[in-house]
Amino acid sequence: MAFFQKNHLLQAIILVSAASLVACGGDDGKDGKDGVAINGVDGTNGVDGTNGVDGTNGVDGTNGVDGNTASIKFVGVAAPATDAEKREILVSQAVVNGKIYGGEYNVFARSGDVISGVAFGQLVDKAGTVLTEGDGSARVSNSNEYTSLLPIGDKLFSVSQFEDRPGAMFLMELDQNAEDGALSVKSLAQIDQSGIDGGWVHCAGSVTPWTTHLASEEYEPDAKSQPTNVEAAANGYSAPMLDYYANATEWNPYFYGWNIEVVVAEDASVTTAKHYAMGRLAFELSYVMPDSKTTYMTDDGTNVGLYMFVADTAGDLSAGTTYAAKWNQTDSTGVGAADLTWISLGHATDAEINDYIHGTNGKTKATFNDIFESEAPVADACSAGFTSISANGVGQECLKVKAGMEKVASRLETRRYAAMLGATTEFRKEEGITYDSKRHKMYVGMSNVAKSMLAGTSGDVGGPDHMQLDAENKCGAIYQMDLGPDSVIGSNYVALNMYGLVAGRPVSASDPQVIGFEAKNSCHIDGISEPDNVTYISGYDMLVIGEDTGSGHQNDAIWAYDFVEKELTRIQTTPYGSETTSPYWYPNINGWSYMTSVVQHPYGESDSDQDSGAGEARAYTGYIGPFPAVNVQ
Repeated sequence: MAFFQKNHLLQAIILVSAASLVACGGDDGKDGKDGVAINGVDGTNGVDGTNGVDGTNGVDGTNGVDGNTASIKFVGVAAPATDAEKREILVSQAVVNGKIYGGEYNVFARSGDVISGVAFGQLVDKAGTVLTEGDGSARVSNSNEYTSLLPIGDKLFSVSQFEDRPGAMFLMELDQNAEDGALSVKSLAQIDQSGIDGGWVHCAGSVTPWTTHLASEEYEPDAKSQPTNVEAAANGYSAPMLDYYANATEWNPYFYGWNIEVVVAEDASVTTAKHYAMGRLAFELSYVMPDSKTTYMTDDGTNVGLYMFVADTAGDLSAGTTYAAKWNQTDSTGVGAADLTWISLGHATDAEINDYIHGTNGKTKATFNDIFESEAPVADACSAGFTSISANGVGQECLKVKAGMEKVASRLETRRYAAMLGATTEFRKEEGITYDSKRHKMYVGMSNVAKSMLAGTSGDVGGPDHMQLDAENKCGAIYQMDLGPDSVIGSNYVALNMYGLVAGRPVSASDPQVIGFEAKNSCHIDGISEPDNVTYISGYDMLVIGEDTGSGHQNDAIWAYDFVEKELTRIQTTPYGSETTSPYWYPNINGWSYMTSVVQHPYGESDSDQDSGAGEARAYTGYIGPFPAVNVQ
């Protein structure tokens, strides 16, 4: 769809480097006439003397001139103002070391596109049969989500996932133009998830340091209220998942809410694994740190937590210890600040937890009632022996873990168990997370600073009320976390604190909206609104912030935050009613950098009356770039 100018990044490296004899006379002659004097033969040289003491060092020379550093400057795009602009994907050009790149959105595929005989976004049942709508047409999802870039051997692949029920994943083999870095799809195949009980609501994702695709399952079904297919069928969100099974009684709420690792081989074969050892949450995104052991896991929803997993072995997520954060507040103003402590939820392996999900190796399939005793609170209080919590967005609960079920509780009911141990489950709409290698920091998006994050709200009833912020910010914020070593946890990537970096700007009398954007923009048009996923542009040193907003901005945007200037630049906008999902930065793939970007459900979240019905509502999966590659240490 798009073409762009190209150039290679010049780098200069300057290297600078530097680099006694005596003779004896002859013997006297006999007395007589004076003879002619004749010189004797020269004697041999004497033995060399010892070396003298070294002199003092000379004065240091002046420093050499620094070599060129990579830089990127986005030109920016204006907020869509006309109807035509509000239907388009607008993308900023970027200046890289004086050359212009980008300015276009490059499409891999739109939902419904047929490639290699496969409709991109089609949903299938356990047998691989395409599901159908009431009118007999194929069920095709417009909930495109994260798409990865995976250089495997001499090939380049992308795993693209869909945020639906049942979930779907597709493998694309890509062609990379050797001259200009442009990417195109060579083939498309549906990934079979029947071996892992099917997929569920695949939200954001990431690429591990060992080049595998790490997918998520968001908004896990509540096992307390939906233990069987009967309750699931009555739940509008869960009911579509029952179409996946040959028999709806196969439903098990503990099948879903996991991290899924997708391993692609050069021959395009794919293996998938749900990592039960890490825990079960409403996963927005899990991000593996450079040590290949420490993983941060974000939890989307109301009354949710922040989690960390430390694997036993680098590059292996099948066994390790899970931790939950406790917010120790140090500032209640703005979006707040806190020191963090990490509460251990214990160690587990995939194999151990699998037995309790599938009833293998002599274990019985666990239900909520097998794990907990529960009772209804009376006057906001629980009986002796029960722990009062407020987690999962379901209000106050009184729970007691049954004897011997602590490990099962820690993984099948991770959020509830964390709350029982004193971790904070008061975050609201916790979204994407990314690592800044230059500053050794993490950044996490919080779509709303609201509800249980504030002091004394209804969501705090039954919980410890760790978060007591002064005021709501419905436009959300980006938080930063300083990292450091922790010898007990066994990681050099442990978050020490949490405080604001960028905050949204709710429209008010003191911060009025830009003229012309008053309608359907409750957040200032020149600020972020309900930030979703974030990605650090390593090498070029910028933070990219995507939005998932409803009334905050009529057209969602992607922003680039400049750490030096502390300024935001709008670099992409999306059509009416769509969401920007999972922008993700790839610093160097065969000499080029890319940012993948997905536009989900156009005309779906708002402005459905603007849909012409001519295919505009099909979602987009693609990328921005390429840009010159940067090497990241």
